[in-house]
Amino acid sequence: MSFDLSVISNKKIILAVTGGIAAYKSAILVRRLKDFGFDVRVVMTQGAQAFITPLTFQALSGNPVHTTLLDSEAEAGMGHIELARWADLVLVAPASCDTLAKFAAGLADDLLSTLYLATKAPVWVAPAMNQQMWAAKATQRNLNTLVEDGVHVIMPDAGSQACGDVGLGRMPEPEDLAQQVIDYFHRAQRAIAEKFGMLAGKRVVVTAGPTREAIDPVRYISNHSTGKMGFAIAAACYAAGAKVTLLAGPVSLDTPNGVRRINVSSAIKMLDESMHQLEEGCDIFIATAAVADYRVAEVAEHKIKKAGDELHVSLVKNPDIVATIAQQTKRPFMVGFAAETRNVEEYAAGKLVAKKLDMIACNDVSRADIGFASDENAMIVFFADQYQLEKRDLEKASKQEIAQQLVEAIHDALHHEIEPV
Repeated sequence: MSFDLSVISNKKIILAVTGGIAAYKSAILVRRLKDFGFDVRVVMTQGAQAFITPLTFQALSGNPVHTTLLDSEAEAGMGHIELARWADLVLVAPASCDTLAKFAAGLADDLLSTLYLATKAPVWVAPAMNQQMWAAKATQRNLNTLVEDGVHVIMPDAGSQACGDVGLGRMPEPEDLAQQVIDYFHRAQRAIAEKFGMLAGKRVVVTAGPTREAIDPVRYISNHSTGKMGFAIAAACYAAGAKVTLLAGPVSLDTPNGVRRINVSSAIKMLDESMHQLEEGCDIFIATAAVADYRVAEVAEHKIKKAGDELHVSLVKNPDIVATIAQQTKRPFMVGFAAETRNVEEYAAGKLVAKKLDMIACNDVSRADIGFASDENAMIVFFADQYQLEKRDLEKASKQEIAQQLVEAIHDALHHEIEPV
């Protein structure tokens, strides 16, 4: 098999196992998916547990196995709704005749059927059953319904079955299923590149994460930014064909594939590096970093010792990086971000004009579900008047999905600017 591991790294798969003798193949499938770098979580129906134990899948996947809809421990960790949101792909293998019927009817009486209704991820089913059950009109009717609903059906293989019959109904081999999953993500990656291919040849600079402003050699002022949104945007720009440089504050994230990373700490250092990148050549500057507004006027040479009940520290204003870049004679296309806790749209629209930006994306970081450290986001995008584009509401989605939508917005603005009269 030939494939690029970077395309599938960190992709999240829910493997749902239902009742059937083919469940033993699912254990091998987990191992194959893990070998290729997928993060796998297993969901088992009650019927599946009659053929193979959850402990087997826990050992193979390295994650807890989910078996019950109303499991208090699961709810405390990853509830069924969060599990549904977590997945990049839901693969049901083997998919029993009963499970297909539940999906087609829209039932939600167990964990798997609830996940099916709650997830936005693509759902694949690999049916495995007796050949006569497969051929039954009711089964075929249910399959047609699922196809109409957007479910991808992996056709069963033909051959000898455990019951002694011969015919269609065997679950494909684990290696074949794993290869189909890999091929799917490669096709999706190519589709993204084609969709956003007009960023090809563009030089993009992305700032991400917080800055740290030193008080003394061991203390600093910072904020809660994790850099996840900026790193996702850098990855999306690279997927769109751009040459990407990522100016990263102090965060614990892996560098996106194909992206050049430069680590910085303070606002002054981030500005210096931003100006350097501008001199090297920059077509698009995307400022997602949560830069500290103030820094300490005089950094202590040695650790400040505790003395008294109060400590007074004098602060001075940091330079505004995105506004400074936007004021340069040879300025790139400027994208700003506004992380606010109130009056989000009002503040964002004001920053767009005041800082002379081309585009600004804003979000409400007071929301626990999309704030700092969250894996999801929701944003509103405003464009400068010369682009004559309406604001866009990006509904709550993974930060990777939001990043792809932001790349699309940048592409649209670059090709929609109206020449001044």
